[in-house]
Amino acid sequence: MPEAPSAQPAPASGYAPGAHREALDFIEHVTANAGKVQQCVLAEILAQNATAEYLRRYGVSSSSSPLDAVDAFRRCVPLVTYEDLQPDILRIANGDSSPILSGKPISEFLTSSGTSGGERKLMPTIADELDRRSLLYSLLMPVMSQSLPGLDKGKAMYLLFVKAESRTPGGLAARPVLTSYYRSRQFLDRPHDPYTAYTSPNEAILCVDSYQSMYAQLLCGLVHRTDVLRVGAVFASGFLRAIRFLEKHWPRLCHDIRTGELDPEITDRSVRDAVGRLLRANPALASEIEAECSEPSWEGIIRRLWPRTKYIDVIVTGAMSQYIPTLEFYGGGLPLICTMYASSECYFGLNLNPMCKPGEVAYTLIPTMCHFEFLPVHCSNANADPSHHDLVDLVDVKLGHDYELVVTTFSGLCRYRVGDVLRVAGFKNEAPMFSFVRRRNVALSIDSDKTDETELHTAVSSAVQHLAPFGASLVEYTSYADTSAIPGHYVLFWELREGSTAVPASVFEECCLSVEEALNSVYRQCRACDRSIGPLEIRVVSEGTFEKLMDYALSQGASINQYKAPRCVRPGPVVELLDARVQASYFSPKCPKWSPGNKQWNTSKELLSIGDA
Repeated sequence: MPEAPSAQPAPASGYAPGAHREALDFIEHVTANAGKVQQCVLAEILAQNATAEYLRRYGVSSSSSPLDAVDAFRRCVPLVTYEDLQPDILRIANGDSSPILSGKPISEFLTSSGTSGGERKLMPTIADELDRRSLLYSLLMPVMSQSLPGLDKGKAMYLLFVKAESRTPGGLAARPVLTSYYRSRQFLDRPHDPYTAYTSPNEAILCVDSYQSMYAQLLCGLVHRTDVLRVGAVFASGFLRAIRFLEKHWPRLCHDIRTGELDPEITDRSVRDAVGRLLRANPALASEIEAECSEPSWEGIIRRLWPRTKYIDVIVTGAMSQYIPTLEFYGGGLPLICTMYASSECYFGLNLNPMCKPGEVAYTLIPTMCHFEFLPVHCSNANADPSHHDLVDLVDVKLGHDYELVVTTFSGLCRYRVGDVLRVAGFKNEAPMFSFVRRRNVALSIDSDKTDETELHTAVSSAVQHLAPFGASLVEYTSYADTSAIPGHYVLFWELREGSTAVPASVFEECCLSVEEALNSVYRQCRACDRSIGPLEIRVVSEGTFEKLMDYALSQGASINQYKAPRCVRPGPVVELLDARVQASYFSPKCPKWSPGNKQWNTSKELLSIGDA
């Protein structure tokens, strides 16, 4: 395999065209030889994990030659989901140290964000994976600096957070992937590099109290306001949470800067010491910040508070796309940049065209990160249990086609269905570039209807336009399939930013109908013809409800870095929390339009079912 670039600091003279050449050459080489690199990666993974019980179950033997091992893997190892692997994972969590999934010792478990209503998943990982994650991070600034030279001339205000870790019965740490990375030597002992100089001290990042961490990081970012060249967080939702925090607490932050004394509510000693090394009384700076924050409109506040900022670095693909208008409002035209694609299972790839529009983001998968395979979406949709024989290799995907991502990792996940649906948007040499389409099986369903996240988001985005004449807008939303009565019905929980004029009930009813009209023909058939689904309902919740929902998720083990408001929730504490804050409820006033002509029926069986209905 090609050797990864070394992590070397940029030259003291600042940006130079050749400063990042090693990293860019690495990207060029592995994408130009993606097929060969992937073959080497699979052989290396199988050799490393040859003693693992899991591979031996399927005839991938430690005594096999590399070619025989690859052949046995391709013929015999099945597609799996987390539920398939859970018995093995629980054995490891409970203290079984034998080589079950990996030939190397499991160093810790990485937890999923747990925002879709289910239990957190435990993803086994090995120590070597931290180096692979560090490799991907090391490629970000060489790519970014091609578009924006001079990023070594200032600092980055990145709002980064950790979560308190737990321990499995067997004694292994269980924590979110970003907490693992921020606590690692790869992050904490990173060499000085002007391209990765952060305004936040490590002590503030590592503080598990999210309030104290947020306060300290924003304070340091304001102190360095004239040095900041880029701002960001992991997800758009997290960055906007920080802006809302700033809206609420800017007077206290300005007081700290004016007096040079940190607010006494910040009690973490290491945070106080780290901020104390930076904070000095600066009445002029406090007055400048106060003047901007006290303006009646916060439009363009990012540019106004951090005037040298060149872009906002956040994920705005998938469900995060709904935050683009709000980010544009606060950003005052700053570019919204998505740099990388990763998950708890593995880090995957980069956006090699970072200055593109949010709707055009495409990630190039780096062939050395793991072994990639792809399940055509038509196979995933058609079969309850799609076969590994349907899988397509990285270099064999087709432009414009949709695939579900399947990975085999160095940590021992074999042909694991990540759950992301990707679309081939182009190619970088042999390596495909993918746009994120949706998460698999994030859906509402009452009867035979199935509404996925993308379809729901499109319908909601259209419906909220009815609120615009009244100056109201949607802050956040989620959905719920309410089957407590027959027929069941879709419920949307909406948190609104109110305008100057009250929105009439009839307008909310129009919003309900607008959502239904935009949903698929199966849903509309169930509503209008079969009557197996009741009228869609919008429940308007009080201000701050989704902040409370996030607080609840964090209390249940979610990571503030990885948290995304769930687009669909299940019966239980989350629905109870939302229902307790409902201020008003509205229903669709009539059935949506539907006729058999709305769909191109393909089989006589489908025609018969319509006739019977």
